[in-house]
Amino acid sequence: MTSGRWFAAALAAVAVLAAGCTAQVDPENLPGLYRNEETGGEIRLDSDGTFSATHLSTGKHADPGDFHGTWDFVDNGTLSDDFVYLDIDERGIGEVSGVHLYARGGGKIAFSTPDGSWSLELTKST
Repeated sequence: MTSGRWFAAALAAVAVLAAGCTAQVDPENLPGLYRNEETGGEIRLDSDGTFSATHLSTGKHADPGDFHGTWDFVDNGTLSDDFVYLDIDERGIGEVSGVHLYARGGGKIAFSTPDGSWSLELTKST
């Protein structure tokens, strides 16, 4: 009997841990101001689907800048695959107009390179 209870407890603990790893981001909670204290960069996601960014770098070799546009949450089923797609207004020919902003959960979002060699995390201000 003791080993049966231990197995049930271990199985329950694994289920709790697995549920935590696949937590979903609620797009209703995304609007707000996010800031990186180290760089001073910030982005505001508005509930009407628009955004504005100030002194924000979107890549490893990109200079910080100010930009605005529209955003849309893309739910791919797992926290590691979910992202916010930023469609930046007024970009010229040859400039990147769409950027992924990764939802990290817990009030955090981040720009990062696909290989993970660079990342800029922003935390939601309260």
